Formats: sequence, C-alpha cells, structure tokens
Amino acid sequence: MQKLPIVRGIFYFSLLIVFFLSVVNANDIPRFNALSFISDKFIHFLIYFYLAYVGLLCKFRIPDYLVVFIIFIFGLFIEIIHFYHPYRFFEYFDLLANLIGVTIALLVGRLKN
Repeated sequence: MQKLPIVRGIFYFSLLIVFFLSVVNANDIPRFNALSFISDKFIHFLIYFYLAYVGLLCKFRIPDYLVVFIIFIFGLFIEIIHFYHPYRFFEYFDLLANLIGVTIALLVGRLKN
C-alpha cells in the first residue's frame, strides 16, 4: 500500500498550513475580513471535516474516534492560542463548527467502510 505515505504527507502538510493560517494576523489573509459569521463557521466546518477525513484515510494504528478526537484537540489548542493572540479571538462557535466537521467526517468514514 504505497499510497499511505503520500496520504500521511498530505495530512501533516495540511496540519501545518492550518496551524500557520490560524496564527498569522487575520488581516494578512486575503478576503478574510469579507467573511460573514456564517461563512467563517462553514469554513471551520470544511477545514476540520477535511483534516479528519484525511486523518482517517491515513489508517493510523489507533481507533478512528481517537484520530478525530486528536484533530478536535488540535482545533481547541488553536482556539486557546487565539485567546492570547493580539489579532485573533477565541470563539466557542468555531469549536462547535470544528466538532461538527470532525464528527461528520467520522460518520462518513464509518459509512464508507
């Protein structure tokens, strides 16, 4: 199964990109200020759905629910950073959107198998 190292590389690279975009000044991200509350939460949902789904495709030697939980904790860690970040804000609704994204990815992953 030679696809596994490629998928894992994509997964780790995606985590780095999400982390980087989450800690830079939001004004440095093009069109960031144009996002509405709903579209911002939808983007959170999509990002964490994507991260969880790709994480599940990696077939780590831990249960799927633990992979999804770790990705959610990654999002929680980023929100805690936002609490202290001068140009970002901690938002419970971001966490909720992340949780919905990883949960649906887990459901889709289980339905696929």
